[in-house]
Amino acid sequence: MLSRLGRWCHDRRGWVVAAWLVVLVGLGGAAGAAGAGFTSEFSLPDVESARGFDVIDEQFEGRGGGSGGTIVFKAERGVTDPAVQEPMDAWFATVAADEEVLNVVSPYSEQGSFQISADGTIAYARVEVADDISLSEATALVDRMEETQPDIDGVQIEYGGQLFGEFEPPESEVLGLAFAIFILILAFGSVLAMGLPIGTAIAGIGVGTMLVTVLSNVVEMPDFTSTLGVMIGLGVGIDYALFIVTRYREGLHAGMTSVRATSIAINTAGRAVIFAGITVVISLLGMLLMGVDFVRGLAIGAAITVLVTMVASITLLPALLGFVQHRVEVTRWRGIIAAALVAMALVGVGLSVQPLLIGLPLAAVVLVVGIFVPQLKKELPRRKPKPVEHTLPYRWSRLIQRRPWPAFLGGLVVLVLLAVPVFSLRLGFSDEGNFPDDTTTRKAYDLLAEGFGPGFNGPLVLVAEVPDNGAAATIDDVTAAVSADPGVAVVQGPIPNDPENLTAVQWFVIPTTSPQDEDTAQLVHRLRDDVLPAAAADSGLEVLVTGTVAVNLDFTDYLSARLPWFFAAVLTLSFLLLMVVFRSLVVPLKAVIMNLLSIGAAYGVVVMVFQWGWGGNLIGIDAAPIEPFVPMMLFAIVFGLSMDYEVFLLSRIKEEWDRTHDNAKAVADGLASTARVITAAAAIMVFVFGSFLLESDRVIKLFGVGLATAIFLDATIVRMLLVPATMELLGDRNWWLPRWLDRILPRIDVEGTGHDSVDEIEDDRELVVAGRD
Repeated sequence: MLSRLGRWCHDRRGWVVAAWLVVLVGLGGAAGAAGAGFTSEFSLPDVESARGFDVIDEQFEGRGGGSGGTIVFKAERGVTDPAVQEPMDAWFATVAADEEVLNVVSPYSEQGSFQISADGTIAYARVEVADDISLSEATALVDRMEETQPDIDGVQIEYGGQLFGEFEPPESEVLGLAFAIFILILAFGSVLAMGLPIGTAIAGIGVGTMLVTVLSNVVEMPDFTSTLGVMIGLGVGIDYALFIVTRYREGLHAGMTSVRATSIAINTAGRAVIFAGITVVISLLGMLLMGVDFVRGLAIGAAITVLVTMVASITLLPALLGFVQHRVEVTRWRGIIAAALVAMALVGVGLSVQPLLIGLPLAAVVLVVGIFVPQLKKELPRRKPKPVEHTLPYRWSRLIQRRPWPAFLGGLVVLVLLAVPVFSLRLGFSDEGNFPDDTTTRKAYDLLAEGFGPGFNGPLVLVAEVPDNGAAATIDDVTAAVSADPGVAVVQGPIPNDPENLTAVQWFVIPTTSPQDEDTAQLVHRLRDDVLPAAAADSGLEVLVTGTVAVNLDFTDYLSARLPWFFAAVLTLSFLLLMVVFRSLVVPLKAVIMNLLSIGAAYGVVVMVFQWGWGGNLIGIDAAPIEPFVPMMLFAIVFGLSMDYEVFLLSRIKEEWDRTHDNAKAVADGLASTARVITAAAAIMVFVFGSFLLESDRVIKLFGVGLATAIFLDATIVRMLLVPATMELLGDRNWWLPRWLDRILPRIDVEGTGHDSVDEIEDDRELVVAGRD
C-alpha cells in the first residue's frame, strides 16, 4: 500500500500540493475565525490547596487566594511621606477599577497595614485577578498599569509575582533552521536535498499548529502548547523527511527512475517513519496518565503535530520529489549562495540582529539574477557515492565489532556516571529569585526580601470555614500555634470574610525561608500534619493550607506519585511495538534500556547544572529545584526522538539481516547506511535545543540543556558505540523470538519486504544494494 501511495503522490503531485495548500489555508481561516482557546488557568486535581481555593472563591469571592501579583515600591524618604503616599494611593485606586482586577490591597489600607517594612522605606500592594485570565489579558493589564503609573522622584516601582512574571516564547529555534541549512548542505551536498526536509517539516508544523489552535477551543490546552508542538514537530519533521530523501537518492544512484525511487523510499524508509511516529505519539500520549487537564491538552496538541508531520512526510514529500526528480542531485552556485543568505537572515531573527535580515531579499535577488548570469548557473561538482565498505561509519562499526567489550563497558560507564546525580533529584518550583537580574520581576523579589525577608515572596494562605458554633477560641489557638512554629516569621490575621456574619476566616503566613527553599516545603507538611490538627482538635474547624507555595508543593507531590506509572506505560507500550515490528525480544529490550540510560544521563546533567548550580554562572542561572513537569516532558520528548533513531537504524539493520542472515555485516551495513543522516539530524536538534540557552527564562534553558544533552548522548555513545558493541556481543541472539510468541504476534513489515509487488521491490532493493556496493 505504501509503495502505491508513494507512486500515486509522485504522479499526481500537483493535486497533492494543492490539497495541502487548501488544508493549510482552510485551517488558517478556521483558526482565525474561532480564535485561540489556549489558557493559562492552572486546573488542580483534588488536593488540599485546591480545596482551599474553593473556600476562598466561595466565602471571600476570590479575595486573597486568586492569581495575582505584587506592586513593590521603595522610597528612601519613606513610603508614608505625603508626596509618595497620595499619588501611589490614587494609582492603586485606578488599578482596582480595572475590569480585570478583582481586588487591590493597598499598604495604606487597614487590611494592608502590615505591607510596609519596619524601616518604612519599602511597601507593596497585592493585585488579585481571576484564575482564568489569559496571557494576552494579563499583558494588556500590565500595559495599562504602566501607562498610569505615577512618576515620583526618588521612588522605585517594580512588578512581581505570578501575574507580572515576564515570559516570552522562545525565538531562538530559528537558529536551528539556520544551522540545519548549513549542516544538511554540508552532509548531502545538495540545496534541494536540504530544502525538501525543511520545507516538509514547516508544512507539517503549519498545518499541525492551525489544527491545534482550532482544537484548543474544545480541549483545554496551556498557552505554550503551540511552542512545544513547533519544537517537537521541527525535530521529527526534519528527521522523517531526511530518511526518505536519503533513501530516494540511493535509488537514483542505483539507476532507478524517479517514480520507482520514490515508491521504494516510501515503502521502506516511509514505513519506518510511520512506526517511529507511532512510537513518538505513544510517548507523548503517555502524559494522559498524569490526570491533569493542562498536561492532557499539552499531550494531545504535541501528538497531533507529530502525526501531521508524519503524514506530510509520506504524502507531501513524494509529491515534491516528483517535481524535483533528478534535480535533487543538482546544486548550482546561485542556490548555494541564496541558501547561505537565507541562513544569515534566520540568524538575524534568532539573535535580533536587524542588519542580518537583509539576507532574505538578497537571496531573492541572487535567484533572479542567477537565471541570466552564467557563473551563477554553473553546477557544483557532484559527489560520487562511496562503496559502503569505504565509508567512515562502516570502518567505525567494524572497529567496535572487533573490540566490543571495551566499547560496551566504556560507553556504559560514561552514561552511568552522568546519571548518578539523579538520585539526589529534588522536584519543586523555582521562584522569582531565579529571573535575570535586569527584569522587574527579579527586582521586585529582591526588594521584598530586603524589606520583609525571603518568605514574603511566597506567603502561605490558611483558610477555614467556621462552623455554626463560632469556634472563636479555636481560631485564636490556630493563630498562636502557627505563630509559635520556628519556620514562621509573621502571621497576618485572622481575617474574617464578614465581621457581622462570620462564616470563614483566613490567615497569611510568612515563612522564614524563600518559596523554593526545602525548609518551606517542610513547614507546609508540618502545618498540615501536626500544628493545625493539634490546634483545631475536637472543634470541627478544618484549616486548609493553600497559596502559590502550597499549590506548587501539592502539584509536585501529585506528579511525582504518577511519574513511575507514566514511565512504565510508555516503556511497556514501546517495548511491545518494537517486539512486533522487529520480531525479537532482545532488540526492543536493549533499545528500551539504552534509551533509559541516555535519558538518565541527561537528567543527571540537568541536576548538576540547575539544582547544584555547577556552571550556572556561565548560562545565567542560580541553583534551584527542578520543576516537576520537566522530567515528564523531557522523557516524552527525548524518548520519542531517540526511538526515532532506533527504529531507523534497526530497520536498516533488520533489512540487511533478512537479506544476508549475517549479523556482523548487517550491523555494519545498517550503521553505515544511516550514520550520516542520523548524525545530521541529531546535530540539528542539538543546535536547536542548545540555542535555548540564549533565552532568559530558566525553565526554557533547562529544557534546552536536557534535550540537547540527551540527543547528543543518544546519537554518539548509544547509536555509534553501544548499539554496534551489544549487537556484536549478542550475535544471532539479537533476533531471538520464541516460536509460540512468533505465531501469535501480528506481522508488521517495517522493512517493506512483504508488501505490494514483492518481486518488484526485491529487484529494486538489489539495485539499491548494488549502488551502495
